[in-house]
Amino acid sequence: MTDQLDTVFAALADPTRRAILSMLLEDDMAVTDVAEPFEMSLAAISKHLTILTRAGLIAQEKRGRVKWCKLEPDAMRAASVWMQGFGQFEPVNLDAFERFLEEELSDQDTPRT
Repeated sequence: MTDQLDTVFAALADPTRRAILSMLLEDDMAVTDVAEPFEMSLAAISKHLTILTRAGLIAQEKRGRVKWCKLEPDAMRAASVWMQGFGQFEPVNLDAFERFLEEELSDQDTPRT
């Protein structure tokens, strides 16, 4: 369990990956569409997507010739439960947490690379 939490928190530590998660809140996206708003190579975006996939935060699947990404909404459940164990946190509403992340990320002018 600790290794999985480490992986999730490490994935969430990067602003580009948080921005990608925010984008995927809307709908599934092709990898090329995910890469479009970022000023980095497709290879760099693919590395970010691999980290998010290993953390279980997204899933990738091939549809025809196109690779698609989708958010795995239950992936943060273990992290939420872990944070609640400290007692100082209110139970985390994952929908509210997603909205919070979306608002925080929309406040940034451009994603950092």
